[in-house]
Amino acid sequence: MGQSRLRIAMAQLNFLVGDVAGNASRICQALARARDELAADVVVFPELSLTGYPPEDLLLREGLHRQVERALRDIAGHCRGITAVVGHPRRWQGHLYNAASVLAEGAVLACYHKQHLPNYSVFDEVRYFTPGQDPCVVMLKGVAVGITLCEDIWFTGPARQARAAGARLLLNLNASPFHLGKAVQRQQVVAERARETGLPVVYVNLVGGQDELVFDGASFVMTPADGEPCLRLAAFDEALEVVEFDIVAGESPLRVRPGTVQELPQHEAAAYRALVLGVRDYVRKNGFAGAVLGLSGGIDSALSLVVAADALGAENVEAVMLPSRYTSRMSLEDAESLARAVGVEYRVISIEPVFESFTRVLAEEFVGTDPDVTEENIQARSRGVILMAISNKKGKLVLSTGNKSEMAVGYSTLYGDMAGGLDVLKDVPKTLVFRLAEYRNRQRALIPRRIIERPPSAELAPGQKDEDSLPPYALLDPILERYVEQDRSVADIVAEGYDPQVVSAVARMVDRNEYKRRQAPPGIRITSRAFGKDRRYPITSGFVDD
Repeated sequence: MGQSRLRIAMAQLNFLVGDVAGNASRICQALARARDELAADVVVFPELSLTGYPPEDLLLREGLHRQVERALRDIAGHCRGITAVVGHPRRWQGHLYNAASVLAEGAVLACYHKQHLPNYSVFDEVRYFTPGQDPCVVMLKGVAVGITLCEDIWFTGPARQARAAGARLLLNLNASPFHLGKAVQRQQVVAERARETGLPVVYVNLVGGQDELVFDGASFVMTPADGEPCLRLAAFDEALEVVEFDIVAGESPLRVRPGTVQELPQHEAAAYRALVLGVRDYVRKNGFAGAVLGLSGGIDSALSLVVAADALGAENVEAVMLPSRYTSRMSLEDAESLARAVGVEYRVISIEPVFESFTRVLAEEFVGTDPDVTEENIQARSRGVILMAISNKKGKLVLSTGNKSEMAVGYSTLYGDMAGGLDVLKDVPKTLVFRLAEYRNRQRALIPRRIIERPPSAELAPGQKDEDSLPPYALLDPILERYVEQDRSVADIVAEGYDPQVVSAVARMVDRNEYKRRQAPPGIRITSRAFGKDRRYPITSGFVDD
């Protein structure tokens, strides 16, 4: 029997949303390398790789589509001796489709329109696209290959359509965002499609950060028999790697030549790498010179600092300790120790003169009142003003450091500790903050033990501790997970054994602080339900859960 090989390069690349010309240039560079260095026959790129994902309302701009059409012609012209499968938006017969085109020798061989448009969680594709209906099967080096896009693989229809149309192999182009546990979930779904159809699946995923989203790559090849990838690219890194199929005359299934199966990072490692990638791409893609943050001596700012240094390089990060009359000597010592260990630029700027000026200005307004949370918030806002001034002067992005637990219950100050362009820990519950600090210290001990072990405190009043205002985080976080991420009712949570008064109090805090979250900076999404596009609740609402 005759035998030949089909070599498919998986192009797991990091694109910039809206930079059509730049993305097209990266695609052409990958094509040349795949052909000349890797001897590939085909290169598969991620979903909407020409525009980046998600392009959102850029899809409503006529200029974007003109650029896409020009870029497709240019890429096709570079497809000499190699075939490209490229994701892009496509206007066709009065409709807009999420499409993938097969390009070779200066021409478009075929075009597929995505059939299943996700419209949940962070996805909003129904707003823009029309669903396709038909399969796309194209001959590549004598092999009938079916094309599908991302969400299509989560349903049985498109893969079965391709198989019925004669496909012997499936290519699935993806822009599947990261959250904890998502990589394993993807593999389970793709394994099921491979078993159902009897076809191997080449799953190519986007990598990189885009606003709040992180795409983790971890592209893989799944065969019908194994249930586990026979090849997997590294998570959170760009990669261009070939998978090889033996084509045997008279045999229907293609034989996959196994490759390297890169290990998937587990819980804390995956979360940490997602934060690093998200911060790096947000700062760099938005053109900032670096980052600056307020270093308090607490664990949130400590973890945020280490993530920022890992993402941007310590030389591009500035830490500022902004002490008040309530800042402890321990906080001052630990903040300096951490900054020196990480190697970032560090300085101390007291907020006392600013705070005293504000209190003098407001003295007449506050006659007859006692000090309360107002004075605490003035301290936080004094810090916000200073950090934003440094940002404006030096072109560095202010990183705010509030965690998900605080954001959920409103334990934060608008225009104070919430001031900034990106919140590193916005989707990281406080209990996970501690675990991530321990994880990073296992790589190299940077965060002082006192920071990890001391009771959390905002240090805005004498002897203040978080637990003066909140339940212990070990109790708070499980309640928040159920109420915020799972939309469980108060009654359901109480039925699990939680104190009714505590659950009701937490629910009230979450509900009444929606207005704060709407004004918070974006933050890196690492859970399946983050604040932002994931969770859209009204600010003005009379609903009370029971």
